[in-house]
Amino acid sequence: MVNSNPLPRRRGFNLQYFFGKSGRNPVEDDFRWIADWGFDFVRLPMNYRLWSEPYPPAGGRSFAEPRLKEEVLEKIDLAVELGRKHGIHMNLNFHRAPGYCVNDSVEEPFCLWTDKDALDAFCFHWSHFAKRYKDIPPDELSFNLVNEPADRQGDGTMTRERHEKVMRAALQAIHAIDPDRLVIIDGVRWGNDTCPELADTGMGQSCRGYLPMQISHYQAPWVNGERYDEPTWPTADQGNGIWDRARLEEHFGQWGDLVKQGVGVHCGECGCFNKTPHAVFLAWFEDFLQILTGLDIGWALWQFRGGFGILDSDREDVDYEDWQGHKLDRKLLDLLQKY
Repeated sequence: MVNSNPLPRRRGFNLQYFFGKSGRNPVEDDFRWIADWGFDFVRLPMNYRLWSEPYPPAGGRSFAEPRLKEEVLEKIDLAVELGRKHGIHMNLNFHRAPGYCVNDSVEEPFCLWTDKDALDAFCFHWSHFAKRYKDIPPDELSFNLVNEPADRQGDGTMTRERHEKVMRAALQAIHAIDPDRLVIIDGVRWGNDTCPELADTGMGQSCRGYLPMQISHYQAPWVNGERYDEPTWPTADQGNGIWDRARLEEHFGQWGDLVKQGVGVHCGECGCFNKTPHAVFLAWFEDFLQILTGLDIGWALWQFRGGFGILDSDREDVDYEDWQGHKLDRKLLDLLQKY
């Protein structure tokens, strides 16, 4: 296959050491196994509050220049170095950024799309990482600015125009320090739609592999997945017609068009929660992986360990293989290695 995608077709996993309310120490076995199984990409979805003092800042400091917690940043350093040690491209992502998170269970004190303080803080944090990792080559480390911007919000704060302004400002802040750093943005509408208005920037763009949600998030409580009927593949998406391979191809066609325009594309998250019947998941997911492979687009499974992962996913309909004390979903691993 001729490589038409400016981004290499890297394949791998999301590792969630810095995702929640408390950071965890990176585990070298994760990186070793990922590399040994033939994968070369890790995305780190991160919560900026882990390394930044609480907002509002103490001692009269500004929102734009909070005190940073070096002990947390050193854990991120370790994750980056473990990836590089094992030949894995590392992708740093703000899952919770100053003023925005797709999961709005924790209220932010300001809005990334409308408040100058939030934008200044966003650029401050990315500038810090740009300085911190300036000496790491761009083929070993990239930045993914903010996870799954919604394209709209009920209060009207999120628009494409405001999103574009924020992305360009952060890119400018990073490249003022490190002009060669690879920067990737998620598509709008939660990573599902492209951003052609940003095609001139040189930034890559990241899609998602979760449609239809009735399959990927069946019974997932954080998206009210209990409302979905048990899925099949193809499946009738409640209130949204039939999803089959042809519809998946139509959906990802916009991302293929972006590649043809010379914009790098990668799928930063994909996969399926553990309540969907395993056979349905694998049938749908193989169609998805075949489509992305045909478009020369790489991917990262959400997760490595846990309900979406290949290790310790706690599915009730899988005959797990013991892997050094962990439960390995060998059928899923075999499928991932195939593509």
